[in-house]
Amino acid sequence: MNNEMRLKRFFEIMPGALSWGIIIFFIVIAFINPVICAVLIIIFDFYWIIRTAYLTTLLVMAYRNLHKEKFRNWIGECEALVPAADWRKVYHLVIFPVYKEPLETLTHSLESLRMSDYPKDNLIVIMAYEERNPLARVNAAALEAEFKDEFFAFLSTFHPDNLPGEKRTKGANATWAAKRAREFLDTKKISYENVLISCFDSDTCVDPEYFACLTYHFLTSPRAHQASYQPIPVYNNNIWQAPSFARIVEVSSSFCQLIESVRLEKFVTFSSHSMSFKTLVDVDYWPVDMISDDSVIYWKAFIHFNGDYRVVPLYITVSMDAAYSSSFFKTIVMQYKQKRRWAWGVENFPFIAVGFIKNKRIPLFTRLKRAFNLLESHVTWAVWAVILVLIGPLPILIGGVAFNTMAISYNLPKITGMLFNFTIVTSLTWVILSRTILPPRPKGVSWTKNIVMVLEWVIVPIAILVLGSSPALDAQTRMMLAKYMEFNPTQKLRRVV
Repeated sequence: MNNEMRLKRFFEIMPGALSWGIIIFFIVIAFINPVICAVLIIIFDFYWIIRTAYLTTLLVMAYRNLHKEKFRNWIGECEALVPAADWRKVYHLVIFPVYKEPLETLTHSLESLRMSDYPKDNLIVIMAYEERNPLARVNAAALEAEFKDEFFAFLSTFHPDNLPGEKRTKGANATWAAKRAREFLDTKKISYENVLISCFDSDTCVDPEYFACLTYHFLTSPRAHQASYQPIPVYNNNIWQAPSFARIVEVSSSFCQLIESVRLEKFVTFSSHSMSFKTLVDVDYWPVDMISDDSVIYWKAFIHFNGDYRVVPLYITVSMDAAYSSSFFKTIVMQYKQKRRWAWGVENFPFIAVGFIKNKRIPLFTRLKRAFNLLESHVTWAVWAVILVLIGPLPILIGGVAFNTMAISYNLPKITGMLFNFTIVTSLTWVILSRTILPPRPKGVSWTKNIVMVLEWVIVPIAILVLGSSPALDAQTRMMLAKYMEFNPTQKLRRVV
């Protein structure tokens, strides 16, 4: 093992070691000195109250941005640019990496492109299939028959299995498709600088004005090629049919992305996103051996441009499927696996830590701040629910008679109750906002579902217990022990009511 590999292993161990170290520290202190443990828990409770208030404020700010931008005529905004004709030179290359998604899902996504307000002669669509799927060419033929004449180009690529240096990841498939797209652009003599590439999950349905919104921000942003463009993901395709548990988790995920959109110093690409095709080529495409390709591509560009790279928030939505299955238990398992895959984004930390050490042109303070922010976010994810839910009661349970006669024993549950009450107040804000991002109730769904979708927020504590810290702790432990995860796409269900 060379020095770089040793360094990488050190940084792979660090997040899990810190998370487990914090949890074990609290447990040990609870047995050794319950008073100190109680004081630390109270401090953490107050910190969490302040953090929750801060994040809820950011959520309201982000929602205001989303609501305000919703009514803008983006084609009109593009026409108003000087010179107005420039926006028509921008091509949009859309890649849908596909594995075993049903034809209905892919058709739904392509139909949203067909309904786009952007000129179809400027849309290039690539369905990127995995060669190992026996139905890949059958599905490709069916979609080509329906959509081949709808856009400037409609292409199908078939990613070979077991290429050297690759793992079975979405990034490997997307990179293969992007390289085929490069060949196509060369034959058409289209400049890479005039192409924006969007890598979408196969169930992604775009807003009709998405590409106009993206074009406007690209043409008006300084150093436009040194930026990624991130829409707000919502899980509305099947949200009315999804069970309560799945719906609560997915709405919360959308809110987390809304919050991140106003924390620009921490904003990183997630799921479906867009960027300059020239930049994608310059940074050598998505990683072909990492699961979290959607965020790693940001960090590759950040390091390539010596820290002068950013994410521009697009306050326009792209809609995907809520993940659920045929039973409550299977839905919990599916949600857990999906969140664990997201938590595997912790693999970004060793990637950037090694990259920051090698690239001294990035200012030292920037390297330290960005590395700390990434590490802190993953460690906090892994420990917060454990501390609040499991460790919080320990001083009272094991403190004995002496501890239970102290004032702090009386105040600890009161502080915890204050945190609980504050959480209820902030949850009301989340409930109200969750109603505003829902699509219209479809035919066949009873009006009583509106009541259910308000009352279901009482199951948030269950979601916290199941999905609060455990997926992140699971992912970090696997990386710490070098038990590397493989990419397992979420098989999503659509139920007709």
